[in-house]
Amino acid sequence: DRRKTRQISWKEARLTSARNPEQEQPIFGATIGSVDDAGAALLDCAIRAGLGEETFVHGVGDGAPWIATQIEQRFGELSRYLLDFYHVCEYLADASHVCSPHNPQVWLHEQKQLLKFNHSSAVLESLKPFREPDSIPDKLAVVRSAYRYLFNRPNHLDYQGAMATNLPIGSGEIESAHRYVIQSRLKLAGSWWTIENAKAMLALRVCRTNLDWDAYWFNLSSISS
Repeated sequence: DRRKTRQISWKEARLTSARNPEQEQPIFGATIGSVDDAGAALLDCAIRAGLGEETFVHGVGDGAPWIATQIEQRFGELSRYLLDFYHVCEYLADASHVCSPHNPQVWLHEQKQLLKFNHSSAVLESLKPFREPDSIPDKLAVVRSAYRYLFNRPNHLDYQGAMATNLPIGSGEIESAHRYVIQSRLKLAGSWWTIENAKAMLALRVCRTNLDWDAYWFNLSSISS
């Protein structure tokens, strides 16, 4: 019974996506490899979605530095990276109970409005007086964490510019795709995978989601015959 003798570890599968604004169906890519592999998968998605030499690329994601780095490296000056607005708001929601304990919802709404009009400096000023001392652990220092999250990413907060051009400020499309592309098959309760099998299943899941399923099996049968 290999369940009693196997040695297991955790490994992340990274999902990427690109979509032409004029099309409803996004193109997905995935890898269990390095961040460079994920960047290459993202570039491939963008090419399949219609990327050209003059195409502007609007990227949205959480605060993981490697995502912003890969977008800059792969797409250069014709790209913009935006912090997922709802990730930012999660930090601010935690901080609201410290900054405005009697009316946290009103305070949070005010900070959201300031961010949407690119007044992130005003949000930082609202947080600054309430930052916890360094002696408080990070996991308990909710205001300090929110302040640092925004302060370290000043170039990724152009929500006004995105909304003015009808581009998304949230990464909900890719967040939800993690569930139906990857997790619904590879993250079943009690399941475990060899790396080789996980890579193969991940490739099939992406193939199916990209509507390449029939073409894949047709080409495979043609090669076999």
